[in-house]
Amino acid sequence: MKIEQIYTGCLAQGAYYIESNGEVAIIDPLRETQQYVDKAASENAKIKYIFETHFHADFVSGHIDLAKKTGATIIFGPSAETGYDAYIAKDNETFKLGDLTIKVLHTPGHTLESVTYLLLDAKGKEHAIFSGDTLFLGDVGRPDLAIKSNLTKEDLASMLYDSLRNKIMTLPDDVIVYPAHGAGSACGKNLSKETIGILGEQKKTNYALREDMSRAEFVKEVLDGIPPPPQYFAKNAMMNKSGYDSFETILKKGDTPLSPKEFEAIANHTGALMLDVRTEKEFLEAHIPNSISIGLQGGFAPWVGALITDLKQPILLITPEGMEKETVTRLSRVGYDNTLGYLKGGLMAWKKAGKDTENIDSISVETLAERFKKEVLNILDVRKDGEYQSEHLKGSHVKHFPLDVINKNMNAIDKNKTYYIHCAGGYRSAIAASILKARGVENLINIEGGFDAIKKTDLPKTDFVCPSTL
Repeated sequence: MKIEQIYTGCLAQGAYYIESNGEVAIIDPLRETQQYVDKAASENAKIKYIFETHFHADFVSGHIDLAKKTGATIIFGPSAETGYDAYIAKDNETFKLGDLTIKVLHTPGHTLESVTYLLLDAKGKEHAIFSGDTLFLGDVGRPDLAIKSNLTKEDLASMLYDSLRNKIMTLPDDVIVYPAHGAGSACGKNLSKETIGILGEQKKTNYALREDMSRAEFVKEVLDGIPPPPQYFAKNAMMNKSGYDSFETILKKGDTPLSPKEFEAIANHTGALMLDVRTEKEFLEAHIPNSISIGLQGGFAPWVGALITDLKQPILLITPEGMEKETVTRLSRVGYDNTLGYLKGGLMAWKKAGKDTENIDSISVETLAERFKKEVLNILDVRKDGEYQSEHLKGSHVKHFPLDVINKNMNAIDKNKTYYIHCAGGYRSAIAASILKARGVENLINIEGGFDAIKKTDLPKTDFVCPSTL
């Protein structure tokens, strides 16, 4: 028996490769599926099943492409309806994989079709669960993402309460837990940094698995503090349900080198978004006018999904050399399939062609402190609500809204004022500055190091309040 977690940090997502006696099952595969095909071939094994724990909202799964490549059967849980061939399993139905048995446990709550796959070893002993978004380490899946359902989030939370207590908590304590996500995913609110755990430990430490918890308490605690889902979630879920173009087709179209002249012409003709994925420092120092910064080194795919509202938006790329395919791949993982090409030679080629560039000023916190003492500064804090409430700069001219709702707050920005922008470390503030500048806000100054650096100065700040007490 071989079990391998294939974890993707950008999405905080775990896919799984399970092998026994030459037969392979893949659980919740990523969009780029050749890695699974190659792995099975290297082991002289054949992919037999593709198990989906539910219709994922935070990424586009590779189940359809993988089935076409391998002939493997796609399996969903009860009540799932798809726009392609798939086997809809019954609750408690079993599937043989070499010497192993995989049992379907219908665990609705995160979504109606959500399932947990229970792996039984060659002797029939409960070995592990692949819990999808039903159970995370430290948390459970948010119950507000069902597609076109007449059920409320309270209804789904109540279902999740039953699923956990009747299907999960009855299993032995030594069962291994393989969840679909870890810390950083928007599919829960308190996910652990660990990506593999033990059920007994979760029974002791996971707030949602308390034995003395009533249904009403569970519903209240699970729903408390859940932010609105990112706008791309419902769109990704529908792609996973209905179908999509092959990854190879998307990659071929997007991995197209363009000269500066071609790049500019396509941008002007199509209205394509020019997406600069270099580091925030590189972008601030020099960038193509009206381009948007979302660096590959941060939470790239989720931020693209949160900020670019149209999955069909034409996109042109400015990337570090050698990162063109990687960028197209990461975009496709969250359903952005309309990349038209990339600037060959990057910004250097753009400059050599005599094209204009712009920059955004950036200052240290020491310089900020000096200016703060001499004049009233307009501070724009783009951290999350919880971060801001915990601690922030004092002053009547401190404005706050999270980066993910910047598109809804443009009317709060006065284009005639100068704004000093910060987040926690600098990644999000560069994104915010790029969006504001592309919208015509010219007087922008980025604060280097963000609030992490501000905390080390004597600049006036609100008293720290532990987030858990808010």
